[in-house]
Amino acid sequence: MELVVTIVLLVSAMLTCAGTSVSSDDRLLVNMTVVHSTTVLGAYCLDGSLPAYHIHRGFGAGARNWLLQFEGGGWCNDIETCAERAKTRRGSTRLMNKLETFSGILSDNPDHNPDFYNWNRVKLRYCDGGSFAGDNKFDNGTLVLFFRGQRIWKGIIEDLLPKGMRFANKALLSGCSAGGLASYLHCNNFTSYLPNTTTVKCLGDAGFFMDSPDITMNHTQRTFFQHLVTLQGIEQNLDENCTTSITDPKQCIFPQYLLKYITPPVFILNSAYDVYQFHHILVPPSADPRGHWNHCKLNPKECLPNQISVLQAFRVEMLTALRSFVLYSRRGGGTFINSCFAHCQSESQDTWFAPDSPQLHNQTIAESVGDWYFGRNVSIKVDCPYPCDTTCHNLIGANEYQYDHV
Repeated sequence: MELVVTIVLLVSAMLTCAGTSVSSDDRLLVNMTVVHSTTVLGAYCLDGSLPAYHIHRGFGAGARNWLLQFEGGGWCNDIETCAERAKTRRGSTRLMNKLETFSGILSDNPDHNPDFYNWNRVKLRYCDGGSFAGDNKFDNGTLVLFFRGQRIWKGIIEDLLPKGMRFANKALLSGCSAGGLASYLHCNNFTSYLPNTTTVKCLGDAGFFMDSPDITMNHTQRTFFQHLVTLQGIEQNLDENCTTSITDPKQCIFPQYLLKYITPPVFILNSAYDVYQFHHILVPPSADPRGHWNHCKLNPKECLPNQISVLQAFRVEMLTALRSFVLYSRRGGGTFINSCFAHCQSESQDTWFAPDSPQLHNQTIAESVGDWYFGRNVSIKVDCPYPCDTTCHNLIGANEYQYDHV
């Protein structure tokens, strides 16, 4: 009797999994590769551990194509928060999972990732707290913190080149959130490592962080980034063309100022109501001490009319910052600016490419990015204002990123 019950339960579980977009049996788990050679460069995570990445080899027609994905996870911009971060998986490869799930744009399944499934796909683990851009060190005799994101980036690239990347036919540098910001910051530099014959393009997912005032007209995010750039020694690694053309060079960490100096074609994947920016740039806790926005933050349907007006104004501000890029899109740029309350849409299978994925002009994100990269079609897509898009999931509060980014 027990055997029969067990068999029934197993069959039931298998049927349940088969009904999901990606079953547990389909998960692609990829081992971590620790880069020991980076000690020569002095490239260390916040806590002094060695950098790492995960690689799944390409095959067939994609064997000489490379997709690099920067991991996201917020930033630390003072000694106290960086010291705390160094004790977590966000600041130490010693504390990270050694197996990483590859899904969405990293999937090896053509049904889940039609254009990049057979490429060499690499996930760069994030452990510096500065979007892979800093070069500094803190040492007071008791506490040592390494802000070596730029060296980590260089060390990982130099480890991948002899593994076949130096012969790349096609390459795509991408990332999510703080990793999306990193893809903007490193796009030009990426081309310098590859042959002139390589087709190089860059994708920023939820990385178009706005230099926008909060609801009290304080520039919370600008101040945060200024402290970040100063602490981690990022300014020296920002684009020189940008830093020499602006009053405050630190502001070149914002993609809206950097974008026109990026040479390779860029695809901007972002929500106009990006949840991180909504919660931390537009309405940070410091701007709403009494929590008047709490219900709206948890569920857009709970937003009051005046709050919706503020959100719509923020959307217009983002579109204004993108106006010249969207209208004139030099160098083959692309956009997918939807009106979903989301953050990071390329790594999750349900938002990247699934039967119920968000769509614009009857295309999923995966189809739009693929059309852009391979030049099959113009991929400049901008959504109508919330709540017109019925393909959005709008699952605010259901994703881990909200806690990784605070």
